Amino acid sequence: MDMKVLNPNLEQALIAVIEQGLPLVPRPYADLALQIGCSEQEVIDGLQTLKNRGDIKRFGVVVRHRKLGYRANGMVVWNVPDEDVKRLGHCIGQYSFVTLCYRRPRQLPEWGYNLFTMVHGRNKQEVEEKTQLLVEQCGLDDINHEILFSSRCFKQRGARYISNNPLADIKISPPSSKK
Repeated sequence: MDMKVLNPNLEQALIAVIEQGLPLVPRPYADLALQIGCSEQEVIDGLQTLKNRGDIKRFGVVVRHRKLGYRANGMVVWNVPDEDVKRLGHCIGQYSFVTLCYRRPRQLPEWGYNLFTMVHGRNKQEVEEKTQLLVEQCGLDDINHEILFSSRCFKQRGARYISNNPLADIKISPPSSKK
């Protein structure tokens, strides 16, 4: 694990700007570098260091599916034999309409499901049809599952690491030279 120490000002500024999300430009890291006054490579290296240290657990996309015309989304929960979870998870996860696929421990006796997948569709019928395709293509005919449809949409955003983010305007000062 990389325990590299970043310049504290760079670290705070970098965290502050990534909280706002990546800009949709051809070179987003170069854009972030301009915002905080460092090089594109320093942004890339800094993010890698934060990830290697475990400060950033996940770096991903928040899909606002409703804006894309997808009005139905179902969390499909599966009761998969433990020895088959990895294989079946890989099969399910290869489909573009599956946006999440992860394993969680069962909470017996109340909750017997251990594989969770998010399936989006323009309506409930489309989600059901896509789920049936997963059943057929991944050999899930004998696997107990349920589709849990969302009834409300909550605000979706990325992680917040710094409360009341006043650091987005931080500029990195070069180290002072001492003679």
